[in-house]
Amino acid sequence: MSGAQPGFWCLPVTGIGEVGPGDDLAALLGAALPLEDGDILVLTSKVVSKAEGRVVTTDRATAIADETSRVVARRTETSIIRTRHGFVMAAAGVDASNTRPGTVVLLPLDPDLSARTLRERIASDGGQNVGVVITDTFGRAWRNGQTDVAIGAAGLEVMQDYSGRPDGYGNLLSVTAPAVADEIAGAADLVKQKLTRSPAAVLRGLGHLVCPRGDLGPAARELIRDEGLDMFGYGAREAVLQAVERDADGIRGFGHPGSAAELVAVLRSACPEAHVRRSGGSRVDVLLAGTPGDAAQRVLGALEARLLTTAFAMGWTRDGSLSPPPGPDVALRFSPATP
Repeated sequence: MSGAQPGFWCLPVTGIGEVGPGDDLAALLGAALPLEDGDILVLTSKVVSKAEGRVVTTDRATAIADETSRVVARRTETSIIRTRHGFVMAAAGVDASNTRPGTVVLLPLDPDLSARTLRERIASDGGQNVGVVITDTFGRAWRNGQTDVAIGAAGLEVMQDYSGRPDGYGNLLSVTAPAVADEIAGAADLVKQKLTRSPAAVLRGLGHLVCPRGDLGPAARELIRDEGLDMFGYGAREAVLQAVERDADGIRGFGHPGSAAELVAVLRSACPEAHVRRSGGSRVDVLLAGTPGDAAQRVLGALEARLLTTAFAMGWTRDGSLSPPPGPDVALRFSPATP
């Protein structure tokens, strides 16, 4: 990659018109705005999906269900979904805007492959060496509004890891890793805009981020946080339901499990009514003494839910190897979850 440049330009690509299945995006984009070596071409996922035939005739709810790996959170008609790609986004990325009534647009099957195919198509027969970013709009936890992020990439750095490098004062950086592809997606969205039917933009002057010809570079999927490291993998309500209602086998907790001694101490603090003890190896057993009667059983159920949720939050899951006790008592066994 060449030396860094002092600035860049962001140019909208206009006049492409409606895109349909089988259309040659490389030819359409090149005709609308001649590309140069070192350019970064940024496209909305919708125009890529239309060219790839990902417009389907179905209702939006059915499409969302088909694209869902699991529900992260749901409030009224708003669903935050983890897609089969690994993206966490509203409505699984299913879009009913700018498409014929009765149809919806799905995300590309493999956005990274789409980006790589487009990069290679543009470079073929002595064409330009460009980076490609495919974007979609995401909301952000803790922030109002939305921004475009990279869901597919080819031929450029997607993240710059500064861990272990000294800053200007000699302090070693530990977790500084700018998501370059996302920053590029956000910059391009400033000129693409949402209502002007401009589905692409070119960033010029960032050639130092573009890989040499023939080098496809890292994929945008490298920006997806592993579920085992996701501290916010469920909404507040869904987290409780995961802990209380589902079988614990194979379900990870919210973090890396601490020691059994830590779990014992936390469970005793969370529920003084429970008898908590270690049970050999890395297991923790809990006994809740119950008494007959509906009111007493409701109280017992609430205490059990508190224990399950607390253990789940600490990265432990319910172990089904403990036989249920006779009578109204409740016995629980916990083991460390496997991410």
